Amino acid sequence: MNPTLIELVGAALFALALIHTFSTKFFEHLAHSRPRHAGLWHLLGEVEVVFGFWALVLVLAMFGLQGKVSATHYLDTRNFTEPLFVFAIMVAAGSKPVLQVASHLTRSLTRLLPLPGALGSTWVILAGVPLLGSLITEPAAMTLAALLLKDSLYAHPASTRLKYGALGVLFVNVSIGGTLTSFAAPPVLMVAAAWGWDSAYMFLHFGDKAAVAVLVNATGLVLLMRKELRALPAMAAADEALPPWPVVFIHLLFLVGIVVFAHHPAVFLGLFMFFLGFTAAYERYQSPLILREGLLVAFFLAGLVVLGGMQKWWLEPVLLSMNAQAVFFGATALTAITDNAALTYLGSLVPGLSDDFKYALVAGAVTGGGLTIIANAPNPAGATILKGGFDEGAIEAGKLFLAALAPTVVAMLAFNLF
Repeated sequence: MNPTLIELVGAALFALALIHTFSTKFFEHLAHSRPRHAGLWHLLGEVEVVFGFWALVLVLAMFGLQGKVSATHYLDTRNFTEPLFVFAIMVAAGSKPVLQVASHLTRSLTRLLPLPGALGSTWVILAGVPLLGSLITEPAAMTLAALLLKDSLYAHPASTRLKYGALGVLFVNVSIGGTLTSFAAPPVLMVAAAWGWDSAYMFLHFGDKAAVAVLVNATGLVLLMRKELRALPAMAAADEALPPWPVVFIHLLFLVGIVVFAHHPAVFLGLFMFFLGFTAAYERYQSPLILREGLLVAFFLAGLVVLGGMQKWWLEPVLLSMNAQAVFFGATALTAITDNAALTYLGSLVPGLSDDFKYALVAGAVTGGGLTIIANAPNPAGATILKGGFDEGAIEAGKLFLAALAPTVVAMLAFNLF
């Protein structure tokens, strides 16, 4: 490894961003204890702002060290399709008609389960919606599941243990639940074309293992927290009827269109603009769109793209120094400190990898996708929606890691034993 000066600066700033990510709770506490500068502390306590803030520092350093041409060229060569897509799919999936349909289906499935209190709805949300992510993409599944949990489990005075437990299972299950197809999970998307992995291949090699792990994780949480979940009220019936079916159909059509053209920002952003126009035209069937939340998540991911581009010099040698058996555990661990799609993308650039190495790299990347907020692209979306249910409106990175540890071990066993 012979890193340049700016690469060393990028690595140092990436490390500072990681430390900052684990310190957001501290800044939120400062905002409450020192109100004179509460605005600044709240800003630094927003986990979605962290990587965007340090990406700005990196770009300023590039301007200072290498000049305008080099800095702007670096930004121009970054691929921001994923942040843009996550923004569009979050807003579309979080619209009132789509959420009403998801709530209706969740309640219908819950009624089929002879479980009292919030046992049934929690299980359906944590098991069913992540697997649905293989069709509607992981960011959409995360948005729907988080909004459903926000209106059910997190709307009641549940214990901190239950809230973090549900969050850890949600993050892990969404990360592995999108692997039944080749287009839904960001780390799979990075390698599908290069390695010739279609949806049939993903379903045969990853699907059964992912489904088993998702069901085991959801069932395990429900059983472990059954006393508290039984005491919480069941998912409430809808206060109002579904909008007219043409309105629901058009919303779902926009959602499908954005998913189908996920690789083509000019197309899905065009569809998104028409979607905004439609929601404005039929405002009586809408609730406020989650534009702020979507923009914050997109900002977070864009910052990760900018900072992550400077980490190839050390990440790639670390990955390639491992054999097929070790790379699974290495990818799982590395995913906790960097986006899992970045790991698989680096693997897709290397020719001649064995099939075992490819499988281990992707399986490890999706397995570790729930350990931290930055581990998987949809995680910031879930964190943004649910963080209001935690003390001082902040999710503690250490508690999230511990909560996601057991579901991650289940996923590790599923991908290695089945």
